[in-house]
Amino acid sequence: MSVQIISQNGNPEWAVIPYDVYLQLVDQAEMLEDIQDFDRIKAEIDSGAEESFSAEVVYAVLDGQNAIRVYREYRGLTQDGLAKIVGISVPYLSQLEGGKRKGSLDVISRVAAALRVDLELLAGT
Repeated sequence: MSVQIISQNGNPEWAVIPYDVYLQLVDQAEMLEDIQDFDRIKAEIDSGAEESFSAEVVYAVLDGQNAIRVYREYRGLTQDGLAKIVGISVPYLSQLEGGKRKGSLDVISRVAAALRVDLELLAGT
């Protein structure tokens, strides 16, 4: 590999490399970032600081099923059980799950806390 070093005041200031080498370095840097992200997330999952969900749960939400219902069922809760934890009525929860009603930020935050999921996972419900 040919590298041209440009100096200023006797100190190396710039390194000029062929463009194809530059592209390889960019690819390698992006790969390293991906590996570091993977390692960080895996460590968080292994330590219990982060939770992973099955593909079935993820696809259910991505396919348009109501996120509150999906995560409630994933946690093994009934509507009655979740409503009691959150402090709302079962009909109100049913309306949230059915998309007939939008919950306030406070209610959706309490639902997220009860389901032990990030509030962002319930966005739009």
